[in-house]
Amino acid sequence: MRYYPEDDTEGGTAALAEFLAAHGNVLVLTGAGLSTASGIPDYRDKDGVRRGRAPIQGPDFRRSDAVRRRYWARSLLGWPTLSGAAPNPGHLALAAMEQSGNIGHVITQNVDGLHQRAGSQRLIELHGNIHHVVCLACQARYARADIQQRLLDDNPHLHRAEQEVKALPDGDAQVEPEALEQFNIPHCDRCAGVLQPDVVFFGDNIPAERTQAALQAMEQADALLVVGSSLMVFSGFRFCRLAAQAGKPIAAINAGVTRADELIGLKVAAAAQVVLPRLAENYCISIERTMPSLASA
Repeated sequence: MRYYPEDDTEGGTAALAEFLAAHGNVLVLTGAGLSTASGIPDYRDKDGVRRGRAPIQGPDFRRSDAVRRRYWARSLLGWPTLSGAAPNPGHLALAAMEQSGNIGHVITQNVDGLHQRAGSQRLIELHGNIHHVVCLACQARYARADIQQRLLDDNPHLHRAEQEVKALPDGDAQVEPEALEQFNIPHCDRCAGVLQPDVVFFGDNIPAERTQAALQAMEQADALLVVGSSLMVFSGFRFCRLAAQAGKPIAAINAGVTRADELIGLKVAAAAQVVLPRLAENYCISIERTMPSLASA
């Protein structure tokens, strides 16, 4: 592996520029490390060890009213962190490089919607988008922001504690157990069915159509660039494995270890929001000129 530490960002950026120039269709795979500069906490430390308690499992959410109460209570308090987040220079740089033809598709493991807001068009949100909510019974869809207002109206006792909780990844937050006893769960307006964020929970499968689109993008790509992901979850790691099996080179921008380090040929151990804008500038791309409204956000 060609390895560039954080104090050699310039050398790493130059190596990545050569990597992009040598391959006409680079697939980009992004993870939580890209969104930390937008104020969204990530899941793992630099050693790839998961922080905090185990995540809610999809089958448990659908089976248990108590689990749904826990999820929505924590989401009520954690949502402002997600809803207030804006694309950072890393998101903007990727969108600019896509527009100029320097990269192909972007597959993201993130559910925060920041790639869309930054302007990425050839985007596959592997695990869904937390800004949408779906009824599991009648498939009615709601904006998560609308559900938030309903949660606030129905649970004023918990809202008063909002400033006292710590935000966690993907709109989660720590909530004391006693706060759940009187919590009111939102239900579908049409059929009173169970509402679930339109994301792939742990323990659930990615929808087949989305999986096929992502695998096709990998098949068509000449190379893979991993950005801000430890790849500890198999749904991300599989793309590195597929690339390696096909003899396609892999590069990564990630501050810590990854599950695929032995497969990666070029690694820049630095923050994505620092490296990606410099990489875009190597192609004479002005993010401010390309996307002025978002660059100033």
